Amino acid sequence: MLGKMTCHALSEVRGMSSLAIPCKEVTILRDYANAIRNKSRRHKTKQSRFMKPQRLPPAPGQESVWDYPRPPRVDASSKHIRVVFNGIVIADTHHAQRVLETSHPPVYYIPPQDIRTEFLKSTARQTFCEYKGGARYYTVSVGNKKIENAAWYYPNPERGYETLKNHVAFYPSKMDACFVDDEQVTPQAGDFYGGWITKEIVGPFKGAQGTGGW
Repeated sequence: MLGKMTCHALSEVRGMSSLAIPCKEVTILRDYANAIRNKSRRHKTKQSRFMKPQRLPPAPGQESVWDYPRPPRVDASSKHIRVVFNGIVIADTHHAQRVLETSHPPVYYIPPQDIRTEFLKSTARQTFCEYKGGARYYTVSVGNKKIENAAWYYPNPERGYETLKNHVAFYPSKMDACFVDDEQVTPQAGDFYGGWITKEIVGPFKGAQGTGGW
């Protein structure tokens, strides 16, 4: 059968229509060709996930996320950080901690004393970061609006990340708005990462479909 299929395949490729091919074998050949085609597409998709993207050159005053380190670095920030949910400012600080990691826009962690913690309620969700340790999550609830697992924090961060202890990071995609100084941020793509994109940051950014290997 393999010999017949090979011969028939060659006849199709070379346009030798004079060779009679039974209908059953034509169906088998088409299924085989489709399987090969689909395998090739999956391979190309897998390759694209691990291809390093083209770094965009930053303009003066900008930062490239491809200059950020891995393991990530924590920097103190004096920028004015605000989080708005259901029309209420639930966080307002000049004392955030900014986490910088390769391919990711910055994540801002806000000290609990600068958060309206009455609007936060712990959930059962837990995740683990290989660098920062175990994370716990909050539901954010203001008035008649509630979103589960909309913020997270590290109760006992790993060595080197102690300044993040109990500081809270909010998913900007789940808030009404988040601001760095007076600029409203654009949320990082995807439903897991919580980066804040501003005009001072250039990518491309990890998070969108096909960027899992970045």
